[in-house]
Amino acid sequence: MGRTWRALDIQTSLGILAVHLLALFAPFTFTWGAFWAGFAGYVLRGTFGITLSYHRNLAHHSVMLPKWLEYTFAYLGVLAFQRDPIVWVSIHRYHHQYVDSEKDPHSPVFGFWFSHMGWLFDKGYILEKYQEHKNVDDLKKQAFYRFINRTYTLHLLVFTALPSFMFLGVSTTLVYQCTFLVNSVCHRWGNQAWNSGDLSKNNWWVALISFGEGWHNNHHAFKYSARYGLEWWQIDVGWYTIRFLEVVGLATNVKLPIEAHKLKKSVASLNKFK
Repeated sequence: MGRTWRALDIQTSLGILAVHLLALFAPFTFTWGAFWAGFAGYVLRGTFGITLSYHRNLAHHSVMLPKWLEYTFAYLGVLAFQRDPIVWVSIHRYHHQYVDSEKDPHSPVFGFWFSHMGWLFDKGYILEKYQEHKNVDDLKKQAFYRFINRTYTLHLLVFTALPSFMFLGVSTTLVYQCTFLVNSVCHRWGNQAWNSGDLSKNNWWVALISFGEGWHNNHHAFKYSARYGLEWWQIDVGWYTIRFLEVVGLATNVKLPIEAHKLKKSVASLNKFK
């Protein structure tokens, strides 16, 4: 709190605070139509926008989609209020490159609060390290993502004009907190099934509310994999969605960990604790 806050830090703080406060008012304006609109917003933006598009498709290329479908899902991610694809994917790739170190954008070494939400309010920290987003040339080459990057705020302003945004505030808050919990809780509490070389953990209850993202140790061990819930009992809604799209011919080049790689990670983990 003793640092100098930039104007952008204050804007970000007020924006996130406003969304959370909006969610608190939702019960006083309850209608079933608004409730189902909020639920649909949570599922569509959480599953298709963040989990499937931003994370598995764009950040890791775990699955390929037709361009029309890729852009549709990415736009749902835009409406989740978590920045445009270029910025989100860049930050996430830096997270994997520098995981759990001081260079990690939301590193747990600076404490739980910082990894959960605090990093969002310190643009100086992000700009100092990743201002140019040099690791997303694949997205910068596409006119669609450049356009969204330039006009990001406009899309959010149009979205907030919807009559049911009070309950969409609830769903936005839920999607926010699901993402934040993966960054914080899943690098602190849970179990490590694989030696991923970092602090990532599998956390079942985070996985349940985040469409499979909580199987975070699985993801860090095999970050190219489209499937995070590697065991039959590990519920992974993101993977079920990808599998459905593959069956109907809309998802291709779906990547999964090979047995040799799983054995290597497993043996390394066993050796680590001997």
